[in-house]
Amino acid sequence: MDKKSLKKYAELLVEKGVNLQKGQTLVVAAPVGAADFVGEIARAAYRRKAANVEILWSDPAVARMGYRYRTKSSLSVVPEWVVAQRRHYIDEKVAYLSVLSEDPEILKGIDPEKVAAARRARSKALAEFREYTSSNKIRWCIAAYPEKAWAKKMFPGLPQREAMKRQWEAIARTVRLDEEDPIAAWEEHQKNLERRCALLNGAKIRSFTYRNGIGTDFTIGMPKGYLFCGGAEKGALDGVPFTANMPTEEVFSCPDRATANGRLVASKPLCRNGQIIDGFWFEFRDGKVVDYGAEQGLSNLKSILDTDEGSRRLGEIALVGYHSPVQSLGLMFYETLFDENASCHFALGDCYPCCLEGGGDMTEEQLKERGLNHSLEHVDFMVGTEDLSVTAETESGERLTVFENGDWVI
Repeated sequence: MDKKSLKKYAELLVEKGVNLQKGQTLVVAAPVGAADFVGEIARAAYRRKAANVEILWSDPAVARMGYRYRTKSSLSVVPEWVVAQRRHYIDEKVAYLSVLSEDPEILKGIDPEKVAAARRARSKALAEFREYTSSNKIRWCIAAYPEKAWAKKMFPGLPQREAMKRQWEAIARTVRLDEEDPIAAWEEHQKNLERRCALLNGAKIRSFTYRNGIGTDFTIGMPKGYLFCGGAEKGALDGVPFTANMPTEEVFSCPDRATANGRLVASKPLCRNGQIIDGFWFEFRDGKVVDYGAEQGLSNLKSILDTDEGSRRLGEIALVGYHSPVQSLGLMFYETLFDENASCHFALGDCYPCCLEGGGDMTEEQLKERGLNHSLEHVDFMVGTEDLSVTAETESGERLTVFENGDWVI
């Protein structure tokens, strides 16, 4: 990870990620292991005339100690100053950048109920801030930076230094840093995603049906006024474009929460709450998970589903061609930011209000009346395979083939 490449990456995230504006504050949430990269981000932000760069540091190893030694009740307390801090960010209309860089199994062996209790408490306490980001009232971006244990998980047969080198090369390719002009490459990529969004939105789809050879046989409906989003999004309050995920290969929307029926079988492992869930599946009836199983991480999966009523329903539907740039690397990242962009996926839990016409200005109850889901959770899981077929039925009763053999046909 030479300094020139890190500088290029930082500039990409500041310009195409959060699209920081002159005089705006940038908040960066990052682990201490990414300090060198955060320094480059700060420099890039100040070169764009940022008013301030504020860093929210975390230490995954210390967090693990907390989960091990603290009680479940103490983990469920969120200090008022944390809530006040997020309210301040809302008032200041900051740009918010999250840097992911940690061992995907950092919490292996930790009681999943402790982790779930802490996550639920934090989600409740910071609900307003989460609503602002999910509605794009705050421009935000999530990106990644290499980490030793994560690199060894991805490349277990390689020496540490080589594993880190390979991980960085993989991250760089997925965010198009290997292109001569990454920003121009992103603009072209976003145009292609926006074209597919326009096709799906214009089709006025009533429902989608998924089938593949690993057991998925599933149908889900769409609410009237749905919007597929992808590529560059726009800040709901200022209209400034930004890119929420880097990488991103998906077009996504919100399904009708009461219409999921059939079986979804995960095609990739899921890392959640610092632990791996693998070999899992869900059976849906009238929108709700009525049965499920997992070969690994069943208790972790159960803790997600038991969060609240909405965590057993779907809040997101996302389409990704099987031969996406992320999938073509032939790697399992063990990080949803990457793995979801290698595969069609769904998310249990909360919706993105921006995926419904006028949804960003609706209350939670109004969104629910329109068929959208609400939950403290939002957990993406991958279902795409090389033989996946996805067909749609439109409001006029026409059949539209969207995917054949795992890839787009529109």
